Amino acid sequence: MAILNAQDTISGKEGRAYAKINGNNEELFFAKTIEANVEKAKAEVKVMGKRMTGHKTIGMSGTGSMTIYYLSPLFRSLLGEYKDTGRDLFFDLVIENDDPASAAGKQTVLLMGVNFDTTVLAMLDADSEDPLQEEIEFTFEDFDILTAFNKF
Repeated sequence: MAILNAQDTISGKEGRAYAKINGNNEELFFAKTIEANVEKAKAEVKVMGKRMTGHKTIGMSGTGSMTIYYLSPLFRSLLGEYKDTGRDLFFDLVIENDDPASAAGKQTVLLMGVNFDTTVLAMLDADSEDPLQEEIEFTFEDFDILTAFNKF
């Protein structure tokens, strides 16, 4: 039976993320939170003689979100490139959890074909006492777990 030691939980502050855009790695030092999810698409399967409906997985869809500090022109420039050329940019996003205090080790996930749904073009907030932040929703087309946490 495995026992969870508190020091082995993963600190969300320990890690990094970077985007692979046009062959360059762009460190996302201005990111506050990043989350990527995969949702399974399922079809209902009704069977004679069974009262419960079964479910068959028929595909998956990748979505995610980021909260970033409003200070980098990176995503606005990509939006401007699409506006000017009509070529939408898909890129890869690498997210690493690497808490040196945890025996769980490191996890590295590669999201492929990332494409933003929304990008803040301009922002002001006279009531805010906190740094400006923007929420970015995105989709991705594939993923790979490059390095998995150690098994407990």
